Amino acid sequence: MASPALRIAILGGGTAGWMAACLFARAWPAARVTVVESPDIGIVGVGEGSTPQLKALFDGLGLDEARWMPAADATYKLGIAFDGWAAGEPGYVHPFASAIDLHTQPAFHASALARRTGGAVPAHPDRFFLASRLALAERSPIPAASFPFEPGYGYHFDAHKVGHVLRDEAVRRGVTHLPARVTAVEVDADGAVAALALAEGGTIAADLFVDASGFRGLIAQEALGVRFRPFADNLFNDRAVVMPTPRTAAPRPYTRATAMRAGWAWDIPLTTRTGNGYVYASTYLSPDQAEAELRGHLGLLDSPVAARHLTMKVGRVETSWTANCLAIGLAQGFIEPLEATALHIVQATVERFIQAFTKADFTPAGRDAYNAEIARRYEGIRDYIVAHYRLNRRTDTAYWRDNAANDRLSADLKAIMTAWFTGGDVAALVEARDLAGYYAPMSWEVLLAGYGTFPDPARLRAVAPPVDLPAIDRFLDRCLTNFAAIARPPETER
Repeated sequence: MASPALRIAILGGGTAGWMAACLFARAWPAARVTVVESPDIGIVGVGEGSTPQLKALFDGLGLDEARWMPAADATYKLGIAFDGWAAGEPGYVHPFASAIDLHTQPAFHASALARRTGGAVPAHPDRFFLASRLALAERSPIPAASFPFEPGYGYHFDAHKVGHVLRDEAVRRGVTHLPARVTAVEVDADGAVAALALAEGGTIAADLFVDASGFRGLIAQEALGVRFRPFADNLFNDRAVVMPTPRTAAPRPYTRATAMRAGWAWDIPLTTRTGNGYVYASTYLSPDQAEAELRGHLGLLDSPVAARHLTMKVGRVETSWTANCLAIGLAQGFIEPLEATALHIVQATVERFIQAFTKADFTPAGRDAYNAEIARRYEGIRDYIVAHYRLNRRTDTAYWRDNAANDRLSADLKAIMTAWFTGGDVAALVEARDLAGYYAPMSWEVLLAGYGTFPDPARLRAVAPPVDLPAIDRFLDRCLTNFAAIARPPETER
């Protein structure tokens, strides 16, 4: 079908707005896309990490890593290391999946099943996945030319600068950048958006409006009255305090998430600095207490480095596509940044909208099915993140005890937990419930095994190993030799 000459107005730049602009410009070259971006409003920029889907986007746009990564202070990300989430456990790395896992994931599945049904066999996930080993060995994810497998990886980056990279790419593709402030949203008698009124005078009319205006949701929530559905009943965190620190070593190729008194702290290595922050629940901790705890964690109690405090609106809008408006980014919803899913959701929201709108001959015929699909994606990602808190084994603070006692869980999450603890087939259940598109069976089993949710070691019995673990070790050790150590960036050598 020919590309439509649609007029698309995107309210808000930032990473979400400019990502959408690039995707629309690529899919519909005849469309006239305008990004209306107020020069007075900054971006939140809490998340400085991504999933591997961002690599697919940049590759699809033809943005070479050698060009865009230095411009965004970007580093590689092979996964997330979780420290202190389960008392008495060593922590684990949630690895990004790749094709080479086909050689080791079945062994992990068999070992985890044997251990949770009472067998005294090793089943810690770090032993079974190349990405985990690369991360902990601080190796680059780019293999030698002779190695035929490339691990799945994402990135860490400066959120402001990656937005500029996408802005420049969008403009190169013909997108109009309009620095202006919107003062009102005009809605017609049929409940559709007619135009955006500008403080500088005049209006912007369009066929499709994209709301990337941040937590305020200027078009979808304020003008169209789309209801916001909070996740506060099972995701307690609603605040963050942020403090960057100088980079002093080669950047690790993974994010670190460390459990704290009433939430968790992130450690995200960029080429020029380390991004640090504490995501917490204000019900249990005041902003001053959170800042003091973060400063103590970073060894900055007496440091003049300023802290930045943020409020998070965790949940999602009832419908992402309403009338002729598509809500994305923070205007669409937010699931706390534990698994760095914010940009993944933006990308999926826009790409699936393009597919649904095109399939329906550029009519709203597929809107209800689309909204149900995106809502289910939010719920699936939410469930995976809720599991991190529900399965915690800490008892040191009311925050962790209350999370462990939380029974406001979805039917899907309850079913997965039941299958795990009763020796059921978690992988088959995830596939049968059509949940693998959000988090694959491997990810669920890594989480559950990484937390050490197995029978008490004293109750385990000796069994024949279900797999040849020394052979797995040899295989992954040999794979590891094809990857170089992460180099110290030039900025830290001067």
